[in-house]
Amino acid sequence: MSTITKQNHIGRKISRIRELRDMKQEALAQAMGTNQQAISAIENSETLDDEKLAEVAKALGVSVEAIKNFSDEAAINYFNNFYDNSNSNSQGSFANNCTFNSLDKLMESIDENKKLYERLLQTEKDKIEYLEKLLNAK
Repeated sequence: MSTITKQNHIGRKISRIRELRDMKQEALAQAMGTNQQAISAIENSETLDDEKLAEVAKALGVSVEAIKNFSDEAAINYFNNFYDNSNSNSQGSFANNCTFNSLDKLMESIDENKKLYERLLQTEKDKIEYLEKLLNAK
């Protein structure tokens, strides 16, 4: 019994690419206009005809060649190189990190809107007070 996996199992490659794209079988099925069972069958297939492969590639947003040439090792190397290159710039390892808290920004926006609303409300109250003075003067 051999423990070596087939390197050219097209269904496994499709499955790994789908997983790396954080896509469930149901989402891929919907993109292809089919059902989850059909995607499961595709991912269990060792080979796939060119037309179906092109359809899968389009739904995954990759080229047919990317599926055919996919390997876990190449993907790992790609991401490792990407990380290494991001650290080589002048900003250091924090180049891709967010520098603000989005929740804080949301709260600031809400506070600004609240202040604006209060100013508009006060303006309306001032108008009413002015109009009442005019009516009482007559």
